Amino acid sequence: LLLDLYRVGAKIAPGSLAPRSSLIVETQRSGSELGTGSKPALELSYWKRGPCIFCIRPPILNGPMHPRPLVALLDGRDCTVEMPILKDVATVAFCDAQSTQEIHEKVLNEAVAALLYHTITLSRDDLEKFKGLRVIVRIGSGFDNVDVKAAAELGIAVCNVPASSVEETADTSLCLILNLYRRVTWMHQALREGTRASSVEQIREVAGGAARIRGETLGIIGLGRVGQAVALRAKAFGFGVIFYDPYLPDGVERSLGLQRMATLQDLLIHSDCVSLHCSLNEHNHHLINDFTIKQMRQGAFLVNTSRGGLVDEKALAQALKEGRIRGAALDVHETEPFSFSTGPLKDAPNLICTPHTSWYSEQASVEAREEAAREVRRAITGRIPDSLKNCVNKEYLMAASQWPSMEAATVHPELNGATYRFPPGLINVAAAGGLPAGTGVESLVSGTLAHGIAPVSHPPHAHSPGQPTKAEADRDIPSDQ
Repeated sequence: LLLDLYRVGAKIAPGSLAPRSSLIVETQRSGSELGTGSKPALELSYWKRGPCIFCIRPPILNGPMHPRPLVALLDGRDCTVEMPILKDVATVAFCDAQSTQEIHEKVLNEAVAALLYHTITLSRDDLEKFKGLRVIVRIGSGFDNVDVKAAAELGIAVCNVPASSVEETADTSLCLILNLYRRVTWMHQALREGTRASSVEQIREVAGGAARIRGETLGIIGLGRVGQAVALRAKAFGFGVIFYDPYLPDGVERSLGLQRMATLQDLLIHSDCVSLHCSLNEHNHHLINDFTIKQMRQGAFLVNTSRGGLVDEKALAQALKEGRIRGAALDVHETEPFSFSTGPLKDAPNLICTPHTSWYSEQASVEAREEAAREVRRAITGRIPDSLKNCVNKEYLMAASQWPSMEAATVHPELNGATYRFPPGLINVAAAGGLPAGTGVESLVSGTLAHGIAPVSHPPHAHSPGQPTKAEADRDIPSDQ
């Protein structure tokens, strides 16, 4: 565990690794606390796990009169990107947990905000263990690993980063589609195993099943950001593209030059390759099952880079063995981390599997973490849920009506992401009627972020293929089937 501590300029030596059951929190004591001339000191605190009693959740108190709130990264160990954005408004900790049983008592009792990836699941029982949690931010677009309705009933806002990894996921999806058609993976494996392909007959044997792309029909289920990006890329390769998405308004297909299918069955019947780009919910679990597979064209391909629960892997394995599906490529799986040694897919032929990595690039990872940290910052310094940019359970929150009103003296002046704060030494100015005349403000986060990774640059006026054409497309849209 290597944690960069930006405020004190210190590092934990690689040899001093904390066990999974310990929590490392970065704090800094001021010179006045340590004595004149003292340098800032690093304090490492370790808390053991313990029980937690659920209580009514108060507002996030922040400002000169209140202690700094605790923000926890639940299922990761690297806070170097988040620290520069949050270090002046919160104490940042990481847990590196795989379940709430590995989350520490200090976090369960005091954390007001939680950051998480897709590797930890928060059910209602898990959420009730947190006494002071007010906001959860998923570092990524999918949020099916959090019970958003239960969170709202408990007074917890859930947010995501919907624009993260659109291009990476679309590129990976098309890469898998091309791989199925051109069988690059199987040809590479044959050469590794010593297969010779010197004669035409041997080439036919090694490359058997490779198909021409131009003129084929790609069916996309869910035309959100990623779905649109895949459609535009596929058209450039000669695919005819159709899609099914009951949540999109009429007219989107005309703006993109695509053909819309009225039902899921229509799409499956007319597609040579089906690619899934919808979120997972209670309505579309096992969207691809034995019944819908039988509606697909004989020998069609299937690609899933969205959520593993969309595909019934047992039904898929049987269809691959019987040849009803010619080949499949899965980046996501019902059980993760995925292993070929277990589960129904272990003996399935013509199958490509990757370990839920279609979202990843160095640039996309940094961008998602930065935006997630900024969302936490908005929660701490503003009013929840109004100050949040990507709250996915706002309708449940308003219905639950558990949001207590905040007195003026407890509201931080940095509302809705504004980069200003009270000048040093000025206390409780909200109750006193505002800032004195002539008092200036200072920037909270200025200059380049300190994580050291170069920001992603795009050519001027470049139009991203993943950019949605309407506000309604600002997500991966679930299917209602």
